[in-house]
Amino acid sequence: MEGKKNYLERYRIRQIICVILGICIALAATLLLTASRMKQVDAKVARTQESLAKEVFRFHVLANSDSDEDQAVKLKVRDAVITYMKESMDEEIEGSTDAKDTKEWAKAHLEELEQVADSVIAREGYSYQAEAEVTTCYFPDKRYGDILFPQGDYEALRIKLGKAKGHNWWCVLYPNLCFTNSTCAVVSDDGKEELKEALTAEEYEMVTATSDFKIKWFFFGEDSEED
Repeated sequence: MEGKKNYLERYRIRQIICVILGICIALAATLLLTASRMKQVDAKVARTQESLAKEVFRFHVLANSDSDEDQAVKLKVRDAVITYMKESMDEEIEGSTDAKDTKEWAKAHLEELEQVADSVIAREGYSYQAEAEVTTCYFPDKRYGDILFPQGDYEALRIKLGKAKGHNWWCVLYPNLCFTNSTCAVVSDDGKEELKEALTAEEYEMVTATSDFKIKWFFFGEDSEED
């Protein structure tokens, strides 16, 4: 009896060990699968952001310094440049629905844009000057109400004021999401429709539902693109 009892005890211990090992193996496999899947999702998000970056054109203004005076000048330059661009572009590329047209227009009018900025600076009583360029810049996440543009590299019209050592301001020039009043930085239904027309279905889904976009692609993968 004692031998049989010992045998049963060892058998139960082996069963417990097998169950524990099975759970550990399953957990490890799940973690590896999840990590692999998340890596694929992150790569997918990065590719979509790169595609999105080709469809938009941003605006970036760097202040001379962080002093209250230079920050105020930055905002006045921003307003003057946006106003000038809207008026001039409406005449020259009316009806354009392509970010490329906006980029090309900016490249062809850098001197005029600098003059607009310089006139504001001079009017405010400062002697430093502005430098305008179209370049690729890194931008952090930017939210407009329920619209989120993910972080990454984007082409932008960049205007550097003086030493350009102060805090900057940015927006999306195309599609038109340049809100000069932060309290009104919510995309209207018409703005969303314009954004939807400018982006692919996947890009639009990304900017309107970033978290859901990741979850959907995590569970459905490439099949989600066919929906």
